[in-house]
Amino acid sequence: MESRNWIGGGWSKPEAGTLEIRNPSDLAKTVGYVHLSSKADLFAAVDAARSAQPKWAAMTGAARGECLYRMAGLLEAHGAELAKLASAEMGKPIVEMRGEVARGVHLLRYYAAEGVRANGQMIPSSFANVKQYSVRVPIGVAAVITPWNFPVAIPIWKIAPALICGNTVVWKPAENGCLTAVKLAEIFAEAELPAGTLNLIIGKGSIVGQALLAEAAIDAISFTGSSATGLRVAAASAARNLKYQTEMGGKNAAVILRDADLDAAVAAVVSGAFRSAGQKCTATSRVIVERTVYDEFASKTAEAMAKLRIANAMNEGAYLGPVASLEQFNTVNGYVGTALAEATIAAVGPGAEGEGEGYYISPLLVEGVSAEHPLVQEEVFGPLAVMLPADNIDEAIGLVNRTVFGLSASVFTRSLNDAFRFLDEAEAGMVRVNQETGGVEYQAPFGGMKDSSSHSREQGQSALDFYTHLKTCAIQYR
Repeated sequence: MESRNWIGGGWSKPEAGTLEIRNPSDLAKTVGYVHLSSKADLFAAVDAARSAQPKWAAMTGAARGECLYRMAGLLEAHGAELAKLASAEMGKPIVEMRGEVARGVHLLRYYAAEGVRANGQMIPSSFANVKQYSVRVPIGVAAVITPWNFPVAIPIWKIAPALICGNTVVWKPAENGCLTAVKLAEIFAEAELPAGTLNLIIGKGSIVGQALLAEAAIDAISFTGSSATGLRVAAASAARNLKYQTEMGGKNAAVILRDADLDAAVAAVVSGAFRSAGQKCTATSRVIVERTVYDEFASKTAEAMAKLRIANAMNEGAYLGPVASLEQFNTVNGYVGTALAEATIAAVGPGAEGEGEGYYISPLLVEGVSAEHPLVQEEVFGPLAVMLPADNIDEAIGLVNRTVFGLSASVFTRSLNDAFRFLDEAEAGMVRVNQETGGVEYQAPFGGMKDSSSHSREQGQSALDFYTHLKTCAIQYR
């Protein structure tokens, strides 16, 4: 497969360079080729979005919703082939990838229904014979920059609310997710959106992404990626007075209290830490355990990890596959080297099954480092978690909050008092009881505190707030 741009309702092949994409599960296999765009290609996509926006905004919400319903139906029909391509491109196990595609279908249908929901409210006036109300109106052209780790769900949970609100979109995916993005755009092209409503531009962040931030005639930008890049997006957007939304890193903690159902906690921690090879911002990377159950929890976790299956992403039984790229492989292995040299191994998963060379890293749980150690404070974004002891819930919550991140956190307990205290005091945008840190339902707000997010939320009704301006209207009628 080869990548293309989708601009103004037409396909074109950019010519600013080419990347070969190898299958991270089997490096002997080439998945396809990514052709990179120039700044001129980007500006053409922005111009197309700018030209299409008034017509798209003028359509009724119901008509825009019908477009999203068509997109959902087409995604469902082509879901199997899309999931297969995405698994081959970035290494997520095929079972997980099918689930991600299904989430994309649900997201599109959820936001399609928003086309006929009330989008404002009546406001009492202090003056006689005045009707005053608010209404939400489109921002204009929204730029969407998406990562490779959720190559279907994250683009859709940005694009769908942007479109239903009457905005047009310029979408730049990460280089490691471009083939999946092109396939997704091909599917959406069949929905016959007005030309220029959704535009896909393939390119490097250093060229296309930077031009989007610094020069392109956009009105808003939604970004998901690293904290370092997200802070640059925020600074550049603020300098131009662009509306911006950034979802960034996480160092998410799961707290195991003395009264927890340990079997359920182990299953949730292993899933949260090692599904998707730990490559998600909500992954469990710190496991804080009360001392009275520390040894028992560690033993049960070691048993569970020994049974995990690491295999080619296309293997139906794979619990986790490879990490997505050589860059990821080198970065995560750097942290593994630090762990082997400076920490104590608490548990380790098996090696990869099958033949062929790939970017496989065995799951690793370590202990014996301080709360300030880089393994505890820095986002690894791989299948490595650290276990820390705590004397009581006070110390556990203190450890949860001892980080610059604040995305997701969970506690395992049978005590309602401890559960509600955790929900109140944990400094994270998403807090959960007896559930893993990873995963939030699409109808619920998604986002964090501190260095994990900017000051808005994605998904649910919150996404509609970001993709609209609030206009206050008043009319004197007598």
